[in-house]
Amino acid sequence: MVRSLWTGATGMIAQQLNVDNIANNLANVNTTGFKSEVMEFKSLLYQTIQTRTTTANGENKPIGAEVGLGVRNSSITSIFTDGNLLETPGEANFALNGRGFFGIRGADGNTYYTRNGNFVFAVGPEGITLETSDGLPVLDSEGEPIILEDDDIVTSKITVGRNDGMLYYPDEDGVPRSLEIQIGLWQFNNPAGLYKEGDSLFSETEASGEAMNEAENDNLPRTKMIQGYLEGSNVQIADEMVNLIVAQRAYEMNSKVITTSDEMLQQANQLKR
Repeated sequence: MVRSLWTGATGMIAQQLNVDNIANNLANVNTTGFKSEVMEFKSLLYQTIQTRTTTANGENKPIGAEVGLGVRNSSITSIFTDGNLLETPGEANFALNGRGFFGIRGADGNTYYTRNGNFVFAVGPEGITLETSDGLPVLDSEGEPIILEDDDIVTSKITVGRNDGMLYYPDEDGVPRSLEIQIGLWQFNNPAGLYKEGDSLFSETEASGEAMNEAENDNLPRTKMIQGYLEGSNVQIADEMVNLIVAQRAYEMNSKVITTSDEMLQQANQLKR
């Protein structure tokens, strides 16, 4: 009985965490570049009741008796499928179609990665800088902040190549000319292994593998960069609502296990009276 009480408790704890994860997905349904997360479970240790060689008369038997001790969360995996393209005004809004990530220079000097292409051209002491909405510089293909030293550039006239990520600006005849600056894109062998920093930023880990620069690796499939669009969240509301109902029912069943075990213990205690 006591074993079933603890087993039911582990199920309730696991399903509560599952609901927390579903709630986070639904809360970020409109977050640019957000990737839905899936809860994965695994069973806890098993307790051996009988070994495979133990019977009432001492004979060998092929199957033993083991009882499970509950469940726990094994991982929360991000699903890096492409989100819907959302048309937005602004020359510094970029959506990605593929496996690539933008590179961002953090306030601590480290490099972070994101799928959120909601950028702005900000005027600073060094020139016009391409930055995130939080003021963090976006990196070029060489891993350096993107800075336009010519202050006379009208940012609304800047265009970006969809297949190469190069910045272009029209000359006197209106013909786009390359500014010799390429927006950097990086890929990972295991993007699900990236560490979530918050604010739609990820950092490299041993599990994700080293960041691979698309501009320096010809074996990587190229990621398309679409100007004037943002990548929406890939959260599917209908699926999340179904998952929420399933999690709620599982939570109720585990709570019923605890209630039933408690009632059985009460019945056992009343036998001596």
